[in-house]
Amino acid sequence: MTPTVNIREINQSEYTLLGDLMVGVYSKLDGFPSPEEQPEYYKNLSEIGNLNEQDHTTVLVVESSEKGIIGGVVYYNDMSMYGSGGTATQELSASGIRLLCVDPKCTGMGIGKALTNECIRLAKASGNQQVILHTTQAMEVAWSLYIKIGFKRSNDLDFSQKGFPVYGFRLMLKKVG
Repeated sequence: MTPTVNIREINQSEYTLLGDLMVGVYSKLDGFPSPEEQPEYYKNLSEIGNLNEQDHTTVLVVESSEKGIIGGVVYYNDMSMYGSGGTATQELSASGIRLLCVDPKCTGMGIGKALTNECIRLAKASGNQQVILHTTQAMEVAWSLYIKIGFKRSNDLDFSQKGFPVYGFRLMLKKVG
């Protein structure tokens, strides 16, 4: 029997669970800064659920009927809340996606794609004209997923986080109506 999965807004009781998953996944990425190199970044990851309390921000989780929380992402309906370096926070009529994470035991199940597509659906429903995200060379699987979905590299959104290159991507949305 295939487990059923559900994408929904995080519950406050799940904040720590998702934070632990995020820290575990990001700290094991080859070529990604370690918790010792960027402790503030990992503190933010561990407290990711708190972002759900912020205006124009929704933390989404994927819940499996068999395994519980197996992934998550932060969706921004207003880029002023996005919190990245570079120029992304100045983009108008744009939604943002940050900190997508999937439990390594559940890769290949389409969880990352489902989370990304849910964020795109929310952006379209809000009337925004584009979706912006950032990724790194260490996140090869995510990078290729975003390109397959239709995101294009946007050098104007690139920035450096304490000497670590972060690359911007943009998906232009078709106007509805």
